[in-house]
Amino acid sequence: MPTAIAVTSSDLVLPPHDRQTPPAVVQPLDTLEDSLTGMHTLIEQHGYVIALYPASADAAVTRRLHTVRSVLESDRIALLGVDLPPLGLALLAQQLRQLSVCDFSPGVLASSARLLAHYIYAGALLGSVAKLDRVPVTLKSHAKSWVPGAQFAVLATPRPQLARIGQDEIAGPEFGTRLLVATGQPPSDWVTSTLAPAWRVQAVATVPLPEESGRWWGTTKLAEFAAGLYDVSVLYQLVSSVRREECHWCGLELIGDRCAFCAAPLPPPSELPVAAVRASSPVRALPRGMT
Repeated sequence: MPTAIAVTSSDLVLPPHDRQTPPAVVQPLDTLEDSLTGMHTLIEQHGYVIALYPASADAAVTRRLHTVRSVLESDRIALLGVDLPPLGLALLAQQLRQLSVCDFSPGVLASSARLLAHYIYAGALLGSVAKLDRVPVTLKSHAKSWVPGAQFAVLATPRPQLARIGQDEIAGPEFGTRLLVATGQPPSDWVTSTLAPAWRVQAVATVPLPEESGRWWGTTKLAEFAAGLYDVSVLYQLVSSVRREECHWCGLELIGDRCAFCAAPLPPPSELPVAAVRASSPVRALPRGMT
């Protein structure tokens, strides 16, 4: 069985690309007892669990996840706080689901989340930025948001950017992506009619708006979007291109500079053999031919 991928709510589970993409599960559940039972079952069935949760999640959610891991005394649960907007997190979870059926070890799969997140362009079309506090907003933009009919395109990751519709542009990815669009109220076709062609996306899919999106963006008048790699062969090549190490604490394979399961960092370069020294950042340029 592939490594299980968990998210904190069912609306973060995107439809699978194909029959090979496993579903995601929801953790934590409504009660601690149900959460413990559910997580134990996942470990028994899948061996390892990668649980993604928003960095902005309520303390009660993260506390329950850590309590479950502590009570089960399991080193097979990776708890990953992700600093992405809701739709971006859902896209990341889908990418990990796609890769979970490949030949990556649980440690490499879990630590690849940081790498993949750097290639997700997540943002939203907003009717107001007055309550937006997760992306830098100037006083001038705040003032303009009170103008009737004003709309703003906001990019949260990988580089924060804010632009007023009709005046500025949002910088997009320089590689082939699939664009996900989730529309709230009022609906707008700007994302599909203007942004998608400008970004030269290879496909567009409409998905339900996550419940958390309104709180994350500070308004329900929005259309959230997220663009990222979607071909499993390209995702596989990207992760495979990063050198692997062995965690000196738990022994799992990893990429990057920290184990996702035990959180142990790689020793400083001075303590590693010369052959094992590498850059601490997991970010890599896409290999040639990846579009």
